[in-house]
Amino acid sequence: MAQIVDVAGVGEIPEGEAVVVDGDANETGRDIAVFHAETGEFFALDDECTHETASLADGWIEGDRVECPLHAAEFCLRTGKVLCLPATESARTHKVEVVDGRVLLHPGESVEGADRP
Repeated sequence: MAQIVDVAGVGEIPEGEAVVVDGDANETGRDIAVFHAETGEFFALDDECTHETASLADGWIEGDRVECPLHAAEFCLRTGKVLCLPATESARTHKVEVVDGRVLLHPGESVEGADRP
C-alpha cells in the first residue's frame, strides 16, 4: 500500500472542484482525482473514466456524483459505482480523510462498501 498523501488544505479545493494527484506521487502508477463534493465531503476515484480515456477531475460534480466530460457517463463519488452508460465498469475508490484541516489521501485503500473493479 502506498504512503498517505497530504493533498491540500480543506479550503484549497473549492466545493464542486477536484485536484489530481499524479500516479508517481501517489505511488500507485495511476492518477487519482480528489473531489470536494457539493455536500462538503471529500472523495477520491481513479482519475480516468472506465469507458474511454478522459479525466474525471475535468467532469461535472453534482451532489455525490461526477459526470465524465467526454461521453457523460456518471459515477458515484462515494462508491465508484457506474450510474449510467456508456460506462459499464465502476471506478476504483481511494480512502480520503480530513485531519487538522488537511485532506489526506490513502492511495490504494478502497472505501468500505465501494464497487471494486
